[in-house]
Amino acid sequence: MFATPAFAQAAGTAAGAPSILNSFLIPMVLVFGIMYFLMIRPQQKKMKQHKAMIEALRRGDQVVTQGGILGKVSKVQEDGMVEVEIADGVKVKVLRSTIVSVLNKTEPTPAA
Repeated sequence: MFATPAFAQAAGTAAGAPSILNSFLIPMVLVFGIMYFLMIRPQQKKMKQHKAMIEALRRGDQVVTQGGILGKVSKVQEDGMVEVEIADGVKVKVLRSTIVSVLNKTEPTPAA
């Protein structure tokens, strides 16, 4: 007629397991979802925009490098380098990836 201690403990554990799982799993999924939409996704979008800007560089664009150097692109090389003219007759080679922004974009020349 009385429940033995073994049955009483087993019944408490089985009933308590889903609540422990729910109380741990749901907040972790919510935290990951919030981090994805607030941190990871915007960073990926920014990286795509920077890559598109770097690939669209052409001669005559005025750019700013990570070091704060302002100059005009005088030559775009295929090996990931860009030659930037920072003063009259002073040209510096920089990596494409170090270009932070393009200030003035040159218009593409119309095909004849």
